[in-house]
Parts: sequence; C-alpha cells; structure tokens
Amino acid sequence: MITSEKIIESAKKTIVSESQSIAKLTDFIDINFVQAVELIHASKGRLIVTGIGKSAIIAQKIVASLNSTGTPSQFLHASEAIHGDLGMVQNGDVVICISKSGNSPEIKVLVPLLKRYGNKLIAITGNMTSFLGKEADIALNTYVESEACPNNLAPTNSTTAQLVMGDAIAVCLMEMRDFKAEDFAKYHPGGALGKKLLLRVGDMLDTTRKPMVASDSSIKNVIVEISEKRLGVTAVIEKEKVIGIITDGDIRRMLNKTETITGLTAQDIMTKHPKTIKTTDMVSDALNILEDFSITQLVVVDEGEYKGVIHLHDILKEGIV
Repeated sequence: MITSEKIIESAKKTIVSESQSIAKLTDFIDINFVQAVELIHASKGRLIVTGIGKSAIIAQKIVASLNSTGTPSQFLHASEAIHGDLGMVQNGDVVICISKSGNSPEIKVLVPLLKRYGNKLIAITGNMTSFLGKEADIALNTYVESEACPNNLAPTNSTTAQLVMGDAIAVCLMEMRDFKAEDFAKYHPGGALGKKLLLRVGDMLDTTRKPMVASDSSIKNVIVEISEKRLGVTAVIEKEKVIGIITDGDIRRMLNKTETITGLTAQDIMTKHPKTIKTTDMVSDALNILEDFSITQLVVVDEGEYKGVIHLHDILKEGIV
C-alpha cells in the first residue's frame, strides 16, 4: 500500500522533473525561434497546428491560446489530414507540426504533402535529426532527457515542453502586435475581463425597475416605491429632472429622528445632487465611483433624462471587480 508520504513525494518529484525540463528549453531559444515567430507574424494566412496522439492535444491548446491572442489559428489532426482534412490548409497558411519523435508514420506521410503545396512548415520536436526535424523549414527543439513517468513512457515532460514552446510563441506574437488588455477583451466578451472592458452601463440597466417619486410624494409612497422596485433607492423627480435620491438608509435615519411622518414629503428627506452616470459610460467606471464614495447605487442620467438605477450587486453578479 502506498502511503500518504509516498504520494506527496511522487507528486513533488513529477513537478520538479517537469520544471527542470522546461527550464532547459531556454537553451534551445535561438535564431530558429526568432525566424519561426517572424514567419508567423508576417503570414497573410492562418496558422495551422497539427500533431498526433498527445501532441495533438497540446496542439489544440496552443491553437486556443493563439486565437484568443490575435493569431488566427486552426487545429488539424495529423491522422485526419491524410484522410481528407488536408483541404483546410490553404495557400499562404503556415503550419506548425508537433511531434516528440518526429518519425510517426502519419507525420512522414503528411510532411511531404504540405511541402508539395508550398506551405512553410515549423517543427516542434524533441528529435532534431528526425524526419520532421530535417524536413521542416524551421525546427524548434523541445528535447527532454526523460519523462516524469517512472517507466519513462507516458508523455509528461515532453508534452509540457511542447506546450511551453507554444506559449512562448504566442506571447512573442502578442508583443509584436502590441496586443493589449482591450484587444484580449474583444476575444473574451463573456469573461470577467471582457465585461470589465466592454460592458457599458446601458447594457445592464434594467429599465423595468426605474424607481421614482415626485418631490411632494408622501413618505408612505416613497417607502412603497423603494420596496416595489427592490433597489434600495428611489429617484426624486421634479419637472422631469432628478433633484435628489432617497435610500432605504435615509428612511431608517428619518424614522430614528422623527416621531411622526405626517406632513413629511420626499423633498424633506432626500439627498440632493446625487452621484450620476451615463448609459454610455463603462460599468467599470460605475464600480469605481461606487467604491470611491462607499455607496451602492448610482442614478443613470443621459442629458438630463432619468434612465434608471444601477446597483453594486448587479455589477458584482457580472463578475466585475
């Protein structure tokens, strides 16, 4: 039976082994790497990334990273390529082929076909003297001395090295394109960063909940409006303009100070000159205002026209922090 100590020891050994293999990749970053990145950057076509077995899985992840950072890429399974899918490779496309051995039967069939059509081929391989290493226009070395697997069989260090080499390519291309957070957000509109950089106040404003009372409304009506709209606040309107707001906190403080609410109206307890924001402003800007002034609601006003209320809780639900 394997003890807890043995499990921990094995896990740490694997992590150290893989980290050491990755660190040694720095010795292989040379002019070939520069030429590969420059070739991809200058290409007018797409980047096709192919592989077989575990390398194919790594290829898919690299494609995902490249697409999300501004390099149009497509995955091509090496086995499927020689059975019809090769048609997805077009003139001007650059191809990255990933293989530890560089001598897989599918690779030996695929590489000559790619070269026949004139596509530039970049190899990511752990065997620079292999068929793939020799036939590629540019070869990137991902050699590892051994796998973390105790039998030196299961791809571990080798696939990690392939993945890191792909990440290095993606990051260099990002820097060459001056790819910024705003660009990243365009490809991730559903993520937290995308929402933070792209979502505007008007995009999430619930116009069905638009609390408002007249300046001469009774306190009872104010309480009813706040309760019904469930935003913890109501705007006070006079001549179609927002002249103040009343929060549920204002109601509590008023009740603590006043024996009776008879005769009191909205304008008697409202806060004048409330913080406002436009529908065209970014939600992230709204969040900054809420945090700076330690408030939970903002009145939304466009050119004097009351549009509604945006609440801190609604912003946080979108994952914007």
